[in-house]
Amino acid sequence: MITTTFNKLRQVKDSLPKGSSQKIADELGLTADIVREYFHGGNHIEQGPDGGIVTLDDTRILEVALRMAWENA
Repeated sequence: MITTTFNKLRQVKDSLPKGSSQKIADELGLTADIVREYFHGGNHIEQGPDGGIVTLDDTRILEVALRMAWENA
């Protein structure tokens, strides 16, 4: 589990190349809709600074996204 802010999660998403949601979904055996929902804050949003606090129970999508963003940089 990881806690971050909504804006930081959006920064990761915005750093990904076009089509990354589908690539992440394919790699993890998920649908692209699940990946897109993940970057909208999932189910755990609390009011707070920087867009609010997001707690991510499953970090697999974030880990793959960070790897892709790093490879794209």
